[in-house]
Amino acid sequence: MKKVFVIVLCMVGLTAMAQKGERGNRGMKDLSPEQVATLQTKKMTLALDLTQEQQAKIQAINLEQAKERKAKMEERKAAREKGEAKKPTAEERYAMQNERLDKMIAHKAEMKKILSEEQYQKWQKMAHNRKKKDGDRRGKERHSRR
Repeated sequence: MKKVFVIVLCMVGLTAMAQKGERGNRGMKDLSPEQVATLQTKKMTLALDLTQEQQAKIQAINLEQAKERKAKMEERKAAREKGEAKKPTAEERYAMQNERLDKMIAHKAEMKKILSEEQYQKWQKMAHNRKKKDGDRRGKERHSRR
């Protein structure tokens, strides 16, 4: 009886852990670009102790990026619904990757202009940690889908 109870308890625990919940920014897809930008700016303000001037500049950058992300997301969603979603060719993947990297370089340069040296170093460390965490999470999700 004791063994059966332990086995049932383990099964319940594993089932609960296997369920995907809302994590991190996934709930942000329902928010408007303005709301997303405001939340991102406030998080950065808390982490980096931004001045009012820095907050205003970063808010503008975050808003622009949030609008671009929302537009791309809507574009992909519309293509998926129409059944036009297809795997990009090697040339298209190269172009998309190149565009993404160019935007990242430009964003980094903008942030360097706005932030102090100390804030910039901390921001880079935060970005590195976020990438690492996202990569770890993606790897786990990939393996769990099999």
